[in-house]
Amino acid sequence: MTASQDRSGAARRSLSRALMWAVSRYRELDAVPLGRILEDQGQGSFGWSILIFAAINLMPLPIGSNVITAIPLLLLTGQMALGYTYVRLPGFINRRQVPRRNFQRVVLRLKPLLRPIEKVIRPRPPDLFSAQSERLIGILLFAVSSALFLPIPFSGWLSAAALFVSAMGLVERDGIVTLLGLGLCVVALIVTTVAGTALIIGANSLI
Repeated sequence: MTASQDRSGAARRSLSRALMWAVSRYRELDAVPLGRILEDQGQGSFGWSILIFAAINLMPLPIGSNVITAIPLLLLTGQMALGYTYVRLPGFINRRQVPRRNFQRVVLRLKPLLRPIEKVIRPRPPDLFSAQSERLIGILLFAVSSALFLPIPFSGWLSAAALFVSAMGLVERDGIVTLLGLGLCVVALIVTTVAGTALIIGANSLI
């Protein structure tokens, strides 16, 4: 078995384990640079990059933090929508430090949710991964990242979860999981629209 096959098999067995491995490499550090995490997972992979930043947005962060933490997702999904073939992030984002223990805690909390998917996730049809299809996927993911960016209550976690599931499908080229994630993206957009509309109506009623 080649090294690439071994890495593929490891990722297929457990995506959460791959994320934990990326962070646990730096046990001596209190925080891990995002650029190092992305490099370990494959710097050219949009799927891994979106997966990592979506996981960060699933962390219990202070209210309003999503306005900052959603920016990398806007850049990544925007690049996908524009047809970029590899990830390009500015240095100040790559240098940003992620608390290692917080990241591990989020991955551990996600493991019960990920286990059913991790057991079956693998490359399979439908084939959604042509250049044109990935641009369309990028457009939808960009819309959800924009929803995540907005400071609207109750919509942030759902948007981050939708991006996380979609990214898992992209990582493993699993068409079924990708479709599941895209379906969650549509739900997240509907919830954000409803919540945003309610806020606007409520604000107008107070004027």
